[in-house]
Amino acid sequence: MKRAAPLTDPLIMELWPGEVPGDLGIEGEEKTHIYSSTLVQDTLLITNVTRPTITVYLPSPATNTGTAMIICPGGGYWDLFWQLEGEEVAAWLNEQGIAGIILKYRVPRRPGEEKSVPPLGPQLDAQRAVRLVRHYATAWGIETNRIGIVGFSAGGHLALATATQFAAPTYDASDPIDNISCRPDFAVLCYSGFLKDRDADVIWPDLHIPTDAPPVFLVHANDDSISEVTHSVFMYLALYRAG
Repeated sequence: MKRAAPLTDPLIMELWPGEVPGDLGIEGEEKTHIYSSTLVQDTLLITNVTRPTITVYLPSPATNTGTAMIICPGGGYWDLFWQLEGEEVAAWLNEQGIAGIILKYRVPRRPGEEKSVPPLGPQLDAQRAVRLVRHYATAWGIETNRIGIVGFSAGGHLALATATQFAAPTYDASDPIDNISCRPDFAVLCYSGFLKDRDADVIWPDLHIPTDAPPVFLVHANDDSISEVTHSVFMYLALYRAG
């Protein structure tokens, strides 16, 4: 089956005006490869990202709803499932009159970062992405209070972290854009990982749910063989208890 393509040629914008904050870098150039399995047909992955970007696909002006979604592809914080969980999602969003903005965040983990723990760098990239979209919202036909974030697998953790860890500064401001709110207006988490603690029936220890967190929609199959549904179950309970 032919995959849908977003409606317009994208605008690609680097996130950071200078050095990428908090990044040690990694050897090797950015590269792509094709992944296939019994669950997924051939799809493009990206890795070795050192210059994070957003790729902006805007819907037709005739169908524009004024809503945007920042898309966080999954890949375990090692790769980015760019086509399956990025371009195809942007295409569907454009069909609904929604701007689809794919976040190319830094992967893989940097030397010295624990392999089984979400790294901090992608969270800085996601916060900066929300600020950039809010800054350019009027020019792109987006309402500043209709900016959401959606993530898949590890990207779901990234979306949730962005939707909850917005109050305290996590990096030094690089320009006036960093004074804009990085709180998304809603979040969608699809078969997320890193939401539940590995050893206890509680949420991941670095995640905290403030009472002013935006609405969160959770999607997860009961028989997921890669990311157990308990990640979303315990996150739902935490969100429910936080009101």
